Amino acid sequence: MPSSRTPKRPPPASARAKPKLRLAPGDRERQILDGAIAYFSEVGFSGQTRELAKRLDITQPLLYRYFPNKQALVERVYQTVFEGRWNPEWIPLLQDRSTPLRDRLVEFYRQYAQATYRPEWIRIYMYAGLSDPVLNRRYIQLVRKQLMPVYCREVRHACGLPDSEAEVVEEEIEFVWNLHGGIFYMAMREHVYKTRINVDFLTQVGFAVDNFLAGARTTYPQLLARFAPEALGRPPVARAASRR
Repeated sequence: MPSSRTPKRPPPASARAKPKLRLAPGDRERQILDGAIAYFSEVGFSGQTRELAKRLDITQPLLYRYFPNKQALVERVYQTVFEGRWNPEWIPLLQDRSTPLRDRLVEFYRQYAQATYRPEWIRIYMYAGLSDPVLNRRYIQLVRKQLMPVYCREVRHACGLPDSEAEVVEEEIEFVWNLHGGIFYMAMREHVYKTRINVDFLTQVGFAVDNFLAGARTTYPQLLARFAPEALGRPPVARAASRR
């Protein structure tokens, strides 16, 4: 006697489990790295790899097959986001005296902004500073050692001061960093504070550079006379011992 039961229909295609996408090892590593950059820029480095794996629709053991622990993943994020976007060609750009320094600085900040003033870069930089400033210090040292001495020597030259091999002093670096940090703060306002910036970036950079150089022509010689007289061909002045 035939059965009266209604045969079960297969579930609709939309309800069936989709097979896991198998990626080549290089593609899988890139998927994890890109996902980690997006994830850490959203939640900071306190985010858990378990949640990251869930977002990527992979298992945590698979994630650890490519990155043995969270610190290894964070280190790779740093190398990709910060060191990977550093362009050594910025140094010869700043040193090319066939172009006025004003134009070199505007072009430098155009390129620098394209490389670094992005949501994930700015937000990861800020989160790192709050949770593990070691990463920030590494990047700041990169800027300080490779960029700032060149920057300061070009400001000396633009102010009509001697092309001296005298060491660039901390006071010079801080003077220049006022401009560098002010331009960086525009990206902070946009990507961290979500403030709408209703001016053209390069136009504003041009104004900032013009203002900086106009002031530097008066102030920079005074700074060197006080803190680095050797750069002006004068004998060094003994500095007072710092107070504790």
